[in-house]
Amino acid sequence: MSDKLLDIPVKRADGRETTLNDYSGEVILVVNVASKCGLTVQYEGLEKLFEDKRDRGFMIAAFPANDFKGQEPGSDEEIVAFCTSTYDVKFPIFSKISVKGEEKHPLYRQLTALAPESIGDGPMRDRLKGHGLATSDRSEVLWNFEKFLIGRDGKVAARFAPDVTAEDPRFLSVVDRELAKTN
Repeated sequence: MSDKLLDIPVKRADGRETTLNDYSGEVILVVNVASKCGLTVQYEGLEKLFEDKRDRGFMIAAFPANDFKGQEPGSDEEIVAFCTSTYDVKFPIFSKISVKGEEKHPLYRQLTALAPESIGDGPMRDRLKGHGLATSDRSEVLWNFEKFLIGRDGKVAARFAPDVTAEDPRFLSVVDRELAKTN
């Protein structure tokens, strides 16, 4: 596995092998997504954020994952069709991966190792606990729509809990701070 986060091999939903180096020098939001989750409506805010900030060097890399109660059961093609037809998503959707446990993709192994604590952690964790779901390992991705912000320097700038939305002032302030930096 590569030591550099942006060098880790990933696959686009169309099957093309690549790395996040395609977005080197940009601020990259890596988010694990799902089509059948209560948080799926976050696609709307993420797309608006992407449209508003992409000219300043902001990119979103969406990684579908079926790790949480089977909420992303579709194929890569079905996921892309859902995202584009339902939420008019224009940011890149990558091939479905695992973001936790034994099968965790190397990208997420590195992200969770570099940023073991998330901002905004609390309400979502408490709700999941109330449903009897294990939430004790804080370094693991908690649920769909957890967000990792990578700065222009290729380093993790922050990690946000799943219920921190694209409109959250805590999130936006970090995005804007990172966009203001030059490489």
